[in-house]
Amino acid sequence: MAVQLYGELDTNRQFSLRRASELKQKIVPYLEKCLTIPTGFLNAALIQKRREHILNYFNATLQDWEDWHWQLKHRVQSANDLKALFPQLSAEQCAEVEHIGRSFRWAISPYYLSLMDITEPSDPIRLQGLPSLAELSDDFGEEDPMGEALTNPAPCITRRYPDRLIINVTNMCAMYCRHCQRRRNIGETDLHAKMTDLKTALDYIRANPEIRDVLVTGGDALLLNDHTLDWLLSELHSIPHVEIKRLGTRVPVTLPMRINDHLCSILAKYPPIYINTQFNHPQEITEDAKKAADKLIASGVVLGNQAVLLKGINHQPEIMKKLNQELLKIRIRPYYIFHAKNVKGTRHFVPSIKEGLEVMKHLRGYTSGLAVPTYIINAPNGGGKTPILPQYLVSLKENQALLKTWEDKLVQYETP
Repeated sequence: MAVQLYGELDTNRQFSLRRASELKQKIVPYLEKCLTIPTGFLNAALIQKRREHILNYFNATLQDWEDWHWQLKHRVQSANDLKALFPQLSAEQCAEVEHIGRSFRWAISPYYLSLMDITEPSDPIRLQGLPSLAELSDDFGEEDPMGEALTNPAPCITRRYPDRLIINVTNMCAMYCRHCQRRRNIGETDLHAKMTDLKTALDYIRANPEIRDVLVTGGDALLLNDHTLDWLLSELHSIPHVEIKRLGTRVPVTLPMRINDHLCSILAKYPPIYINTQFNHPQEITEDAKKAADKLIASGVVLGNQAVLLKGINHQPEIMKKLNQELLKIRIRPYYIFHAKNVKGTRHFVPSIKEGLEVMKHLRGYTSGLAVPTYIINAPNGGGKTPILPQYLVSLKENQALLKTWEDKLVQYETP
């Protein structure tokens, strides 16, 4: 018996070693490509150099840099400032930016600008922040593809689901993403919602006890001042049937200094609070972003990421995988990958659904399940989030399923 047992163990071990070698070979191509993908941590020295250049231009100090109010006041939003900051840009490039700005507003926080290789047209930070002629070159898309005007039962409210809704509190952002789904709301000036409208929105929530989950967004929810945010969260917290408060914000990406101790002390008063942010490329994950995440987590906030699948930025499987792995390292859970919406002026960002499915196929099984978000297409006119997956179920009978595994192997699965 002993001899037979050892023989079986040897056979199993040999099989296991062959299988381990096979699995290792599957990850080698990614590991090789991974070496060429920049991250915010790897770019730390470059970011510091750019920060010093921007501070010199504004005659500012590191203390100024860490002040989120200073960052907002000194957003770069004119071609003249851009040219003065970066003389290497041609007059033609600056003229293009100015021209596009007449149709679609733009502004970039000094912090986010420090992540950008301004001289590289394909830089993923530049593509997200700096206007391009592609925004004017087609008539694709709609201004309101989500049909938010049709799902607005009260001021500031967007409702598309039975038990949850959105309060839109501001049109203001630290920077205006070129792929923004609400670019129609940006306008020429930054405006917060009127207090009377917020109170009416709260009355609507109180009058509808099925609402258990409220998302505060905009714009960027965390660009409300501390007093207003404290008041709004307190009001929501006092409504018995509101179980969850969520905040939609990109400041951990574009303005991490907004996550200061005073803000965190406010958030800590009203658990449970969930924050979903939007990192779209590993270059956005920096030491400053990590500090912001650490502070939010210490205050009891649960963090998730809702990336947007953007052509030329993150639609390659290895980039999305690296992004999600970097997010987990700073304790932000990849939650959704949104297919870029059909917003007017953003056609150049919209990948094919086939490309999105290819991304998902190279996540499932190839990396931790924690790093595999749900791929979502928003149905037009407020139809809601629709999950999209590669086809793993081939056929289904009463007690038997034919499945395709992550390795494209067909297997039979039986149930009682």
